Amino acid sequence: MLVNYLDFEGKISKMDLIAILKEEAKQVHINDFIKTCSFLIKSMEHVHPKYREEYIKMYTEGYLKGYKDVKNDKTTYEGYVDNNVLNEAIVLLKKQEKLIEDEIGSGTRSFKPYMILSLYTTFVLDEPVHPVGTPFPGGYRVRKKQDVYYCPVKENNENNPFAVCGFCIAEQEPDM
Repeated sequence: MLVNYLDFEGKISKMDLIAILKEEAKQVHINDFIKTCSFLIKSMEHVHPKYREEYIKMYTEGYLKGYKDVKNDKTTYEGYVDNNVLNEAIVLLKKQEKLIEDEIGSGTRSFKPYMILSLYTTFVLDEPVHPVGTPFPGGYRVRKKQDVYYCPVKENNENNPFAVCGFCIAEQEPDM
């Protein structure tokens, strides 16, 4: 993965990161999306049927739209990423990739769209991994109030090996 070539000893600009993510996106093929979406559908088997279809639709459309957004993003981003948080995110995503490869087989790039979009939204766009409006059981949703993003399930998933809550910029929804 090209992010292995980031210089964590120096400053990493958002423009450096997006350039690498665009290169990564060029290596993603439709089969990767099919495998990613197939894994997503399988992983949603435990989700309450009331939410399952909406999640699957939202995530599959989100992957395709996000992929297109990364490849076509021509915005000039100011500033630098937090090297420590970015490195921790990459380490976590690599662990998750290994767990998924153990489940669906290695030698695939099915995890790459997820990695690209997680890093893009968090470190380039400064947005949470789950978009505003993402529904969760109990009628709760990811929301934005002023300049702060809130997630209703962040604290419940911080130790989940498949969650990206550890580096997501959303804060735990108060009073949850």
